[in-house]
Amino acid sequence: MVPQPPHVLQPKTVSDPHPARAPVEKEDKRTFLQKIAEFIHSGPDSKAELIETLADAEDNEVIGAESRVMLEGVIRMAELTAGDVMVAAPRMDLLNIDSPYDEILRVVIDTAHSRFPVYEGDRENIIGILLAKDLLKLQRAPELNIRALLRPAVFVPETKELNDLLREFRGNRNHLAIVIDEFGRVAGLITIEDVLEQIVGDIEDEFDIEDNDGDIFGLADRTYRVSGDTAVQRVGEAFGVTLAPTDEEQEFDTIGGLIAHEMGHVPKRGEHYALAGLNFVVLHTKGGAVRWFKVSPVDDEGHTG
Repeated sequence: MVPQPPHVLQPKTVSDPHPARAPVEKEDKRTFLQKIAEFIHSGPDSKAELIETLADAEDNEVIGAESRVMLEGVIRMAELTAGDVMVAAPRMDLLNIDSPYDEILRVVIDTAHSRFPVYEGDRENIIGILLAKDLLKLQRAPELNIRALLRPAVFVPETKELNDLLREFRGNRNHLAIVIDEFGRVAGLITIEDVLEQIVGDIEDEFDIEDNDGDIFGLADRTYRVSGDTAVQRVGEAFGVTLAPTDEEQEFDTIGGLIAHEMGHVPKRGEHYALAGLNFVVLHTKGGAVRWFKVSPVDDEGHTG
């Protein structure tokens, strides 16, 4: 027998201590909504079908009602643009850079916004954004002026998709943008709140009160807060007056609709109107309608109580 060369080793039967690595899994690039849809129901072919699938999921208690509403809001938001949601230019609350400080402060207090577009000369000439909180700096440093407090204004076209706008709002922390039409004119403004409300519904603020809490409230100064969607008849009965439009052929269900008709335009915060011995001051507006009035009697000399 021919002996084996000493340098030739017999193969080992033990496992390889360094096995080949498993192939790297391919990155899952599906969106969150796609994963949800595929988990609930295979293959929705359209947004309408996806929304129906979400409704089925709620019925089957796979997701809750609030989750379904928010997911539907995300889906529908993809079809909306800045022009669909913006506050139109005639209803924008603007500040004039040349106004006295006291006048600017009055507008800020009356409107209660946190951010204001500031114009110079013409309302179309927006030169910056003023944050209400920045006015406090003037109290500690009177040598400053309003112009020094302005932040840069962000301009977006009416066709800007809300998905993209929300991403920009989150990225640059500018939570207000001026919307420009195709001719370069100011069409309106939009805030991050306007965008988020497309997903979660109306965001409550200090004037929002649950429906079951009522619609007429007595205030400490002996005036009343009245919801704009309160029935005209109910307001009349509460104050012991007859509320009717000057045009007898017109009929209105809500006090907000009646006051807007009598004023001849959509009321803005701070405006007031006297009717049937009552003074209606607009406290808060939203979506082109009055949300709350402050109501008080008008005395014989025309002063409010």
